[in-house]
Formats: sequence, structure tokens, C-alpha cells
Amino acid sequence: MFNIGDRVVYPMHGAGVIEAIEEKEILGDKKKYYVMNIPAGDMKVMVPLDNVQKVGLRDVVGKSALDKVYGILESEGELSNTNWNRRYRANMEKIKSGSVFKVAEVVHSLLLRDRVKGLSTGEKRMLETAKQILISELVMVQGADQNEVMSDLERLFNKV
Repeated sequence: MFNIGDRVVYPMHGAGVIEAIEEKEILGDKKKYYVMNIPAGDMKVMVPLDNVQKVGLRDVVGKSALDKVYGILESEGELSNTNWNRRYRANMEKIKSGSVFKVAEVVHSLLLRDRVKGLSTGEKRMLETAKQILISELVMVQGADQNEVMSDLERLFNKV
């Protein structure tokens, strides 16, 4: 159970803060919802309390996870030889997992592929989505400005 003010991650959308817990009646069914503000994309999301496990809502990682995230982004890695469709599905599963480490893997692998072979339109969109999700969580963890985190990451991305 989360509380108002908790910093959480909603997979596929990014990190945000729970602003309220409200009860709403929709189609005659009363449910309690977390009202979450996600600064990236300036979104408000309502998550039913009974769906928290299903959607994968989780706490933002601690500062101790930063080294691992940056380690993934800085690693050399190698290009996957799987076809576009399999690669896309595998990357989408990683993003949907909600794991900051899996999202970092997607960002790293797509940046690498982009440098070596280029990306399809779908993979370019996926890369931007994964970057936004990653940045939103790193902003929360570091307590930094989004532009500051983005420029730090861009320096890393240029090394990949």
C-alpha cells in the first residue's frame, strides 16, 4: 500500500508522485484510486488500488541502484542478431516489466543499434519512450532537474 507523497513508477509511463487517494464510482462500481502525477509528459494517472500488482506500480529505486543503471548505460554491449520483430517484442517486455535496469538495457541496446545500423521508425519511438521512462525515474532518485539528468545521459549516450 502506498501513501500520499510516495514516489512510484508506473511501467510504460514513468515515475511520479501519488497526490491523492480518491474513491470514484464508475458504472455503479465504487473503487479507490491512487491519483498520480507524472511530470514527464505532464500526466495525471488514476490507478485502482486493487490493480496495483497487476500494473506493476512500484517504489522508485534508491540511490544505490544508480551505479548499476549507469553501468548498464556505459557498458560496451553487443548488437543483437535477432530479427526486428523479435527484438521489438523483447524490448517491449523489458519496458513493461517496470524494472529501471531493464529499461536501461533497452535504451543502451537501441542506442548501440542506432549507431551501427540505424533504427526503424517503431524502434525510434520505443527508444524515446524508454529514455523518458528512464529519465523520469532518475530525476526522482537524484532529486535533480530533468534537463540536468538529460544532459548527463546525453554525454553517456555519446560514448555508446
